[in-house]
Amino acid sequence: MANKLKIKRANRIRKKLKRVNNERFRLTVFRSSRNISAQIIDSKNNKTIVSASSINKKEKNKKKSNKSIDVAQILVKKALEKKITNVYFDRGSYKYHGRIKSFAETIRKGGLRF
Repeated sequence: MANKLKIKRANRIRKKLKRVNNERFRLTVFRSSRNISAQIIDSKNNKTIVSASSINKKEKNKKKSNKSIDVAQILVKKALEKKITNVYFDRGSYKYHGRIKSFAETIRKGGLRF
């Protein structure tokens, strides 16, 4: 039951965002219990342009919030190399607090606008 509600929430958020942001790429984030990954997607062509993840990192004893900051910095660097500056933030079914909030703030400080 809870999983169905999560999927409904994510689809509702994504639907509203797609309606408002036609000319921007979508920045999605996935948060597991140990890692975080994010990607910038061209929704019109259904292609991933840039992605970053904390799964393959050597540092295992790092705090989860620090992992999200590192992934955000890597993603910003790759996005600016591809000349992407405007995106919209698709947080999925996650609440905007904790690791998701620190990830988003780091993205903003890095130079991406959403």
